[in-house]
Amino acid sequence: MVFYSFRGAKTLILAVFVLVIAVGLAGCQQEAARVQNLPRPVQVETVTVTDYAPTVRLTGEIRARFESDLAFRIEGRVSERMVNVGDQVNADQVLARLDPQQQEASVTAADANMRAAEAALREATRTYERQKALLAKGFTTIREHDQAEETYLKARASLDNAGAQLGTARDHLSDTVLRAGVAGIITARKVETGQVVQSAQTAFTIAQDGPRDAVFNVNELIFAQEPADPAIRLTLVSDPAMKAKGSVREISPIMDTSNGTVTVKVAIEHPPAGMTLGASVVGEGRFRSRNLVVVPWSAVSSANRQPAVWTVNPQTKRLSLRPIAIEGYEREKVVVREGLQPGEIVVTGGAQFMWPQQAVAFTNGDAS
Repeated sequence: MVFYSFRGAKTLILAVFVLVIAVGLAGCQQEAARVQNLPRPVQVETVTVTDYAPTVRLTGEIRARFESDLAFRIEGRVSERMVNVGDQVNADQVLARLDPQQQEASVTAADANMRAAEAALREATRTYERQKALLAKGFTTIREHDQAEETYLKARASLDNAGAQLGTARDHLSDTVLRAGVAGIITARKVETGQVVQSAQTAFTIAQDGPRDAVFNVNELIFAQEPADPAIRLTLVSDPAMKAKGSVREISPIMDTSNGTVTVKVAIEHPPAGMTLGASVVGEGRFRSRNLVVVPWSAVSSANRQPAVWTVNPQTKRLSLRPIAIEGYEREKVVVREGLQPGEIVVTGGAQFMWPQQAVAFTNGDAS
């Protein structure tokens, strides 16, 4: 009897313990449900339309408007090079020379042919003059006269040909000297002393003195917006106090497929001396203003990997996730192109771990 009583008491104690645990769990679940149903505190803001005029700033490079590739007109071995990259040159300055030995020999041979042709012409001229005088007196035949005239004409043509060959040889000799042709700065050098070059092979590139451009690589999406002012403000990177104005002179019709940009050249009006070739500048342009919605960056969430914001129903104080289309990004702000209307309420703070139709409470008072 004692054994059975002890066993019954043990069973009773176990049952009571299980009952206490069940009651505790039920209470915790009820408390959790009550806490979950409480409105979530958030910060909100009423959507308003803003007169938005974006500004684009890009870094570019100062370049000469006109660049020329210089080359020898004949082939040969470079015997002398006088300039380096960065040198300022004038129009008549010699940049390089070729070995002139072959061209000098050609000039000597052509000059000898010229002298021989001159001697032949003098002899043919004297013979022809005698034949004309004899024919007038009847002391020669027409056949002999005509032969003398033909010899004279051939000698004169040979002299003309020899003169042309001598001129060509002298031109080739002068072509062994490469001159700048225009004043400017050497920006590239592609020959060295001792190198054998072909005719028309680029030896130097010269940036001509005169008008200058600021060259930028621009994303093609920028051209979808209308500028408010055609003037472009330019600032020297190394000296922000040095400024200038410019206007778009040329837009490349070809896009660089490696980075998806288009080359834009801005003509600089009265460039200051400090904006030298190769200097880096910042170009700033402003687009025409439009009425768009601007929200804090903290308001932007995502839905299906697309940008979205949490909006609040002002009557029920419950949430819904709204997809949006973003126009651009500003400092601590996001410009919304589509998806929001003026007067709507968006959550700007405390939007983590939310779900649709969740009740919220405004921590910053009424939305404003």
